[in-house]
Amino acid sequence: MSFYNEYLTYKDFNFDAFFEKVTDNQVRSIINKDKLNILDFLALLSPTAEKHLEEMAQKAHRLTVQHFGKTILLYTPIYVSNYCTNQCLYCGFNATNKIPRKQLIIDEVEAEAKAIAATGLKHILLLTGEAKKIASVDYIQTCVEVLKKYFTSIGIEIYALEQEEYARLIKAGVDLLTIYQETYNEELYDAIHIKGPKKDYRFRLDAPERACKASMRSVNIGALLGLDEWRREAFFTGLHANYLQNHYADTEISVSLPRMRSHEGDFQPRCIVSDKNMVQMMLALRLFMPRAGITISTRETARFRDNIIRLGVTKMSAGSSTIVGGHTQQKKSTGQFDISDERNVQQMREAILQLGYQPVFKDWQTL
Repeated sequence: MSFYNEYLTYKDFNFDAFFEKVTDNQVRSIINKDKLNILDFLALLSPTAEKHLEEMAQKAHRLTVQHFGKTILLYTPIYVSNYCTNQCLYCGFNATNKIPRKQLIIDEVEAEAKAIAATGLKHILLLTGEAKKIASVDYIQTCVEVLKKYFTSIGIEIYALEQEEYARLIKAGVDLLTIYQETYNEELYDAIHIKGPKKDYRFRLDAPERACKASMRSVNIGALLGLDEWRREAFFTGLHANYLQNHYADTEISVSLPRMRSHEGDFQPRCIVSDKNMVQMMLALRLFMPRAGITISTRETARFRDNIIRLGVTKMSAGSSTIVGGHTQQKKSTGQFDISDERNVQQMREAILQLGYQPVFKDWQTL
């Protein structure tokens, strides 16, 4: 049994026909329910529900404060390698892109860690390209052992691993996994992943569950918004997150909503996802999964991020760089994608406080 079985149940679902039947009264009724089912969630993603965003926002705000308080957890990414063996059309690290490649040696990782830790952040997310023979599990484990000296929570956003490999990194000090399916459209997934290990849709899809089985404390999933029709992607993201939350009660399940940004290469989004679409998606997710974390990264503008803090967000990145060694290196490589919100940690802290929320620098301590 895996999530793929649930995916197949809805893979050929007629979303357009369903949306045509959603009524205003039905949406109002769903908003007032204490517990939503999967079709309730889908109805909140419908065009009809766009007229009810204010009511959804009020409910989402109440639920978020109830479960998380008025807090925003802050973290930042640390890119340690951009070597990649995959040919993913939408990614700046695509193996065919002629960009400078770099992998930090361990002393450089420590220098980055010191620079980031000086901002006060205690949550870090380690990222690499997908080149397992270069940025090996051994290398990542060594990086984690360095990061443990400076951070109380260490996440990874790397290539998909086997369950025993996740267990090994958890033992080393990793407590969070972020991994995006990119698109839940299996046929599209195959078309845009031209070559490389990442082309295996099922291995990628089952990675979050393997991490849960390995006792990862927190698992964060998402789709890269812009690759396919956003309502479909949001639905399958919610379906996947709900499956994991229901099957792995000891793991904290979170969802990210990453919208495509400019990057090296000429691939353009197939579908435009507006700010209003993003808000609807986030509100629907919060009403469907009141206990799930929701992450909004620096892919989004400062103004947009400030405006949505009250609507269900629980976690934000700050002082971000998508460049390997971006905090300390003089000669820098090409970033994975362009940053929109360039505020540093102190500026983010002040912005959150001005909105009446509490910026959280630490809420977890690995042993």
